[in-house]
Amino acid sequence: MTFDEGQGYVVLATMAVPLVAAFLLVLVPGTQKMWVRYISAVTGAIVCGLSIYIFAAYQVDGSHTQMTLRWVWVENTAFLGKDGVTLYLAVDGISSTMALLTGVVAFAGAIASWKIEYRNKDFYILYWTLLAGVFGTFFSYDLFFFFFFYELAVMPLYLLIGVWGSTRKEYGAAKLTLMLVGGSVLIWIGVFATFHEANLGTFDLPKLWAAGQDGTLSPTFQKTFFPMMVIGCGVLAALWPFHTWSPDGHMSAPTAVSMVHAGVLMKLGAFGIIRLGIQLMPEGAAFWMPGLMVLGVIGAVYGATAALTQRDMKLISGYSSVSHMGYVLMGLATMNQIGVTGAVLQMFSHGVMTALVFLMIGAIYDQAHTRDMKDFGGVTRVMPLWVIFYTIAGLANVGLPGFSGFTAEFHIFVGTFKTYPVFGGMAIFAAALAAGYMLRLFAIVFFGPMSPRWSDLKDLTALERLSGGMLIASIVMMGVWWAPFTDRISSAVTLLPGVTS
Repeated sequence: MTFDEGQGYVVLATMAVPLVAAFLLVLVPGTQKMWVRYISAVTGAIVCGLSIYIFAAYQVDGSHTQMTLRWVWVENTAFLGKDGVTLYLAVDGISSTMALLTGVVAFAGAIASWKIEYRNKDFYILYWTLLAGVFGTFFSYDLFFFFFFYELAVMPLYLLIGVWGSTRKEYGAAKLTLMLVGGSVLIWIGVFATFHEANLGTFDLPKLWAAGQDGTLSPTFQKTFFPMMVIGCGVLAALWPFHTWSPDGHMSAPTAVSMVHAGVLMKLGAFGIIRLGIQLMPEGAAFWMPGLMVLGVIGAVYGATAALTQRDMKLISGYSSVSHMGYVLMGLATMNQIGVTGAVLQMFSHGVMTALVFLMIGAIYDQAHTRDMKDFGGVTRVMPLWVIFYTIAGLANVGLPGFSGFTAEFHIFVGTFKTYPVFGGMAIFAAALAAGYMLRLFAIVFFGPMSPRWSDLKDLTALERLSGGMLIASIVMMGVWWAPFTDRISSAVTLLPGVTS
């Protein structure tokens, strides 16, 4: 066994541990709620540790694809040839960063969910199944398994929101599921159209990527099916105008699901645009990226404007997520190195920042049973640590230097100005709107006269402090020490077809 193959088993373990945890939880009696919590906490710690290892062990000056592991599943059968369908796992600079994001948010969400009493066993079974799908998507180098894990990550959301959610939870769960399934149908059509057009008898992604670059996938084919792939993945990435499920889903979801949903799942959509759009259909990307830029700008400005008009703190963060994912799409659409690098940085930054926001909203909602910011005032007096944590998340949201948001947005804005100066100006306008809605929330909720009804509010619990502390550490690390992130991401971005310097 080679060293790289040995590292491949680490990647496999990172994906498999959540599935093993879900299976173990099936065997635990539902009445043993503390055992469910202990198993989930240990699972979260292991997954987080493995994801940190994958990120740290990735060699920037080494091979582009590392930690590989290939197991042939089906080949030389019917329409499948050699390496027809393989469990092909590997990481590059982009997926190693996404693995780190997933591990941190997964652990933070797992310990934040200790407060769940109603059927917590079932909750954690679905939670870990979802996260196994997320890791599988980030690690898959086989198109069949990429789509399989993508769907595995999406489908548990219906029950997680519909059973454990709040505030029109059935509506939010149904709307989210229907729209995401609609996007998946487009991806599925694109998958089989690509398989047929390439005529290679394999779902091996590196071979299909090569087919996209050497002309086997014709320019006409790529221009026809690129929008299908991008819209299909873009629905999960809150691509305007297919974003409407996102604020409703965030508003309805329980705390940990909001953290994972906004922090990680939305990134699967943007990651899919990279893997199934830019890498698979470079001719289609060159033709359609200006259109994606327009939609990204509209999403960034629209999301920020809508957040300014909301009173529900979850809706504010939900529309803020639409705006920030608009930045991600803009960065991808620049098709230059600094812009695409910024898009991936924003995926990480928004992931940890918005997970922290939803953690804080859940902490106050569990006590106050309201998220309407007009109901609050003077919270600083009774929940000072909560205010500090929320402020850090808000400052990262508006791109203050020293926090992850600045690192990401700086790259995106510079990349956008290089290719689309007018849209770059509009992106900065959206950032100014972000400062407006965050400062408005701070002024109303943190300061001013405090209603006597909130005098008994308790500050963050020990578990909420631990969960929030991990997310803050990630925010600050990217803000003050860019190199580990930019070096890994740039090493992958420079090899993307059509991306210029």
